[in-house]
Amino acid sequence: MDELDNIQVFLKVAELDSFSGAARQLGLPNATVSAAVRRLEQDLGVRLLQRTTRRVQMTQEGEAFYARSRALLGEFEDMRTMFRQGADSLAGRLRVDMSVGMAISVVLPRLGEFLARHPRLQVDLGTADRRVDIVREGYDCVLRAGLLADSSLVARPLGSYRMINCASPAYLARHGTPRTLDDLPLHRIVHYDAQLAGSSPGWEWFDGHATQLVPVGAVLTVNGTAAYAAACREGLGLAQIPEAGVRDQLQAGLLVEVMPDFRPAPMPVSFVYPSRRHVPARAVAFMDWVAGLLAPWLEAQAAQ
Repeated sequence: MDELDNIQVFLKVAELDSFSGAARQLGLPNATVSAAVRRLEQDLGVRLLQRTTRRVQMTQEGEAFYARSRALLGEFEDMRTMFRQGADSLAGRLRVDMSVGMAISVVLPRLGEFLARHPRLQVDLGTADRRVDIVREGYDCVLRAGLLADSSLVARPLGSYRMINCASPAYLARHGTPRTLDDLPLHRIVHYDAQLAGSSPGWEWFDGHATQLVPVGAVLTVNGTAAYAAACREGLGLAQIPEAGVRDQLQAGLLVEVMPDFRPAPMPVSFVYPSRRHVPARAVAFMDWVAGLLAPWLEAQAAQ
């Protein structure tokens, strides 16, 4: 292995917190992975990974080297392809993350077209219903909905999801159709709580100036977007969902929009990627492509 190979092995071990996991993903023997990291540490004169019987953890030097080497390898890959023209100009592995609903509803049905245009590109698509650590876990870009916390990451705003209120036909047959806020005490919602931390359920709606919250009961709380939509579809309560994520279910009659005059504020949508001087061309191409897919479902600007 050359030095770049050793760096790639180190990145994979660091991302997975596991030598054996990295070996499986890279298709290498465990001994080869261990030797590659050991040689890299010897060349640098520092310990990059702290090994114990239970886990592998980056040292402070390892974290600094991880961030720099991720950027370095991205730029190196771009340099190797900068003079290529045509469909094969993008190459390498692209690591991205988004909600499972957006992946299934919008991206995966069209991803074959993108890969056909870039046959030398490989995509790792994460659909974790959590805030992944973009730098620590080695993502090139992440599609996020909602307000972004201040950080050292770079955000590319795409617009805002149009939010709608939904119910299943079965729910409406049992409980009736809510039409105003005064009807809500007779209904229940599916409550979304990402941490299952005991937050109070409520109905959000935007009055043109600010978001208002009306307390509403819930018999089910979920922490995943797929389960949230599925629970609504099964008649377990009302839900407030981005229209783009359930358009097929609305067209099929599995869900019905209710209370259109009391929708939540549009939800900002952004791509987020590590702060670096040069963003890999493959990441830029993917973000541009997804932005085009989402354009019909996004409002130009979130409500203030």
